[in-house]
Amino acid sequence: MTFVVTENCIKCKFTDCVDVCPVDCFREGPNFLVIDPDECIDCTLCEPECPANAIFAEDELPEGQEAFIALNAELAKQWPVITEVKPASPDADEWNGKEGKFNLLEK
Repeated sequence: MTFVVTENCIKCKFTDCVDVCPVDCFREGPNFLVIDPDECIDCTLCEPECPANAIFAEDELPEGQEAFIALNAELAKQWPVITEVKPASPDADEWNGKEGKFNLLEK
């Protein structure tokens, strides 16, 4: 099992989760983070650190977020590793909790 970053991370991109990851499994895109499923050791440390509540175990994904399993795997192969906390998007708090952000994902 792995953990998955879901839709609520889009346009927020809080990086608190990156700081606690012992295996550097996070990858950074323009406005979204993903977890590399080949690197994730299912340690559960990242989940409570996410201010956007956007990280879930793959077998506990909220309804409608299942496509993010494949998306995390796909984008993890393309995006660079992120290992340090960075400032969130300037308008992250405004986007946090908004639904229907999938079409705003920048690849």
